[in-house]
Amino acid sequence: QVQLVESGGGLVQAGGSLRLSCAASGRTFSTYTMGWFRQAPGKEREFVAAIIWSGTSTSYADSVKGRFTISRDNAKNTMYLQMTRLKPEDTAVYYCAADRRQWGRVVVAEPDFGSWGQGTQVTVSS
Repeated sequence: QVQLVESGGGLVQAGGSLRLSCAASGRTFSTYTMGWFRQAPGKEREFVAAIIWSGTSTSYADSVKGRFTISRDNAKNTMYLQMTRLKPEDTAVYYCAADRRQWGRVVVAEPDFGSWGQGTQVTVSS
């Protein structure tokens, strides 16, 4: 398992941009598919984006496709979420997560992820 710490959240106006980072500890970061999830007040946690361990395949929720970009730098043990054209409905706590399995395919279901960060708040004002 890996330990994960998110950063980069904050308050931004609608239409603005933010970049979230997820720093991982341990030498095995490069072997795990990684994902971003978010949870808005009063709502269930939902999938946002995922990236395979090699960085060669990604998946996005329809609500963020074309606006958010997931990436990773395995040399730095870090994953990113570049968020552009932010909307008030993007307001949520954003969590990064690591797949339960090493060398797996891209996964998007919450039960497939075994390690979670503590979350970072993103607030988009209208």
